[in-house]
Amino acid sequence: MDNIYFILVSILAVLAIGDLIVGVSNDAVNFLNSAVGSKAIPFKTIMILASLGVACGALFSSGLMEVARKGIFNPGEFYFDEIILIFTAVMLTDILLLDFFNTLGMPTSTTVSIVFTLLGAAVFMSIIKISETTGDFSEIVNYINTAKAIQIISGILLSVVVALTVGAIVQWFSRLFLTYKFEGKAIWVSALFGGIALSAITYFILMKGIKGTPFANIKYDLLGGVKIKDLLEQEVFKVVLANFLVWIGVSFVLIKFLKANIYKIIIGIGTFALALAFAGNDLVNFIGVPIAAYQSYEAWVISGVTATEFSMGVLSSKVATPTVLLVISGGIMVLTLWISTKAKKVMKTELDLSDQNSIKERFQPNFISKGIVKSFQLVGSGFNALLPSSLKEKIEIQFSDADLVLKNQNDKDAPSFDMLRACINLVVASILISIATSYKLPLSTTYVTFMVAMGTSLADRAWKRDSAVYRVAGVLSVIGGWFLTAFAAFIVSGIIVTIIYLGGPQAIAIILFIILLIIGKNYLKHKNENSDLIDLDGLVKSESNSIKGVMDESTKNVIKVFKRVDKIYAILSEGLAKHDKKILKKARKNINRLTEDVENLRENIFYFIKNLEESSLSASNFYIVILSLIQDITDDLEYIVKKSYKHVNNDHSKLKLSQVRDLQNVYELTEAVFHEAMEAYNNNSEAKINLVLENREDILKQLDEKINNQIALTRNEETSPKNTTLYFNILLKSKDLYLHKLSIMETFLDNIRKIES
Repeated sequence: MDNIYFILVSILAVLAIGDLIVGVSNDAVNFLNSAVGSKAIPFKTIMILASLGVACGALFSSGLMEVARKGIFNPGEFYFDEIILIFTAVMLTDILLLDFFNTLGMPTSTTVSIVFTLLGAAVFMSIIKISETTGDFSEIVNYINTAKAIQIISGILLSVVVALTVGAIVQWFSRLFLTYKFEGKAIWVSALFGGIALSAITYFILMKGIKGTPFANIKYDLLGGVKIKDLLEQEVFKVVLANFLVWIGVSFVLIKFLKANIYKIIIGIGTFALALAFAGNDLVNFIGVPIAAYQSYEAWVISGVTATEFSMGVLSSKVATPTVLLVISGGIMVLTLWISTKAKKVMKTELDLSDQNSIKERFQPNFISKGIVKSFQLVGSGFNALLPSSLKEKIEIQFSDADLVLKNQNDKDAPSFDMLRACINLVVASILISIATSYKLPLSTTYVTFMVAMGTSLADRAWKRDSAVYRVAGVLSVIGGWFLTAFAAFIVSGIIVTIIYLGGPQAIAIILFIILLIIGKNYLKHKNENSDLIDLDGLVKSESNSIKGVMDESTKNVIKVFKRVDKIYAILSEGLAKHDKKILKKARKNINRLTEDVENLRENIFYFIKNLEESSLSASNFYIVILSLIQDITDDLEYIVKKSYKHVNNDHSKLKLSQVRDLQNVYELTEAVFHEAMEAYNNNSEAKINLVLENREDILKQLDEKINNQIALTRNEETSPKNTTLYFNILLKSKDLYLHKLSIMETFLDNIRKIES
């Protein structure tokens, strides 16, 4: 029986590695997004700085491991056999939850996850113990460290409101004084900003770094025989002032003599600092429980007492975490940072919600987001009514970003926000985390960094009238996910600890197998997410300002659309011929992607028209007509694909062999026409376009013949109404597809002749 505990500790060690991987994938958003979103420095440089920060932070995190040992429950109330089951349930639940949120691309809190899994498992185990003894459930307060648990939870929830508010206020005043042309301000202004920002970040590094090292407890003559730890805690004003004076001088020298961009330096140092904070603050979330389990196992083995009688009061004493474990953990975190693809998916969620540009919104508005936006609009209108007109005009001038919006409209690599907002994100998050650290609160770095980013986005008017309801809905979804994390962590860990208490080793093996199966499925789903897409090369937004340039760019889009429509139709034909839902699902995925790309083009019409320099309306009229016809094509194909998928998914009758042959003939017919059209566009051949148009009547005659054959088949042989309805829809929409294609070609031909004349 004793071997089972060694096996459990070994399993926890393996789970710790998995938890590090899924944890870093989720939390990388906390320290990478400001640098990545602003594109201030090369991505490789960002990763190197973040890696150094993670490595240093891992070494400085030993002290916070106490949270996993005694921060949530009173270890002396549990025996070794009970505590090891609690730790096992916690790790199984934690890794499952984090992988779930990574797969969704939603940033959640690893701190909240570990706190509530510990709380849930401890509460359920306490209930089991009480039910088997006194039956007085009021005794549960003896098992749970309620004061500490409430302090931790309150600190985490408070950080959400504080981070959003402080981020918004600081960003608003920063933008008011520095505007979007902050790089052109006087040297003393940039140096002052650099001094404030870098001193805040440096103090943050001191609080999160040096305080956690052995050097902090050594007395230095240079400091008057005072320990660094005591100096940081007792002489806060002096440390901050000296820090500020040094950095304002350094900033001035860098700007004046080395012509350095102080904002890029702030972003680089801030990225390092937040990465350090992440590792220092959150490493406990990943390896704190396994280390506590290992140390519990060591203490039990030495004691010689049976597992059911060995009290875990030993966990109440402070035990240093072995440095080698911190080094190994830091190495795994750095490696994950470089190779994780799920981290990029999570990062994109926050970047989309804070993007200054017009983008395709990921989240759909709901009645709550609409209500919040309308309420803020009413409050804002009332507040504006109190301000003098002259003051409002000055504020509008300071916040004007029209030039920036037009500049970024067609740039795929345009930053999500500028360097000023990136700096504010880093500085405010650093200050808030420093304050929490000084009070020894294991707050959620995810909550702080995310809500600061949302606050700065709100103040910076990134949430415009056209995007506010979508962005607010996204923020609410993320926050809802945080509450879901807490609730699920508490309940699931409690259920798991109960099951393994009752079922023993067999239950652990089954649960572990199920969790590995779920994680494996999520991994394959993520890996194959785009594998069915036939063309990941999106359509190109027009950047030209003349009819000739617009025609050239539209030609590329038309060719891409024709190619993708042709391939989707081929997949559709194959799926119907084989009556295979999986193939039709692939067709549905591809038509959805094409529809999104076309919709993105239509949403760019405003910026396209604004970008035109010529007074003629011909270019904009041509572009709008072509887009409308392309959308007609995608709408028709989308209708066919979805009707076909629904037919097969509902297991209606298969198409008859004659219908399959006719459908294949229609595909071959349209495929040939598509290829001729694409060749005509590639060669800019007016003659070939004419040739395709001249064959119009012959093609339409063949399509009408197919329709007439189906009418005859329905009258004499067909017995399935569903089958008939589907096939008529396919034939009629296929005819519409062909007619829309001809309309595109005619539009091109007319404009070619206009240009030549």
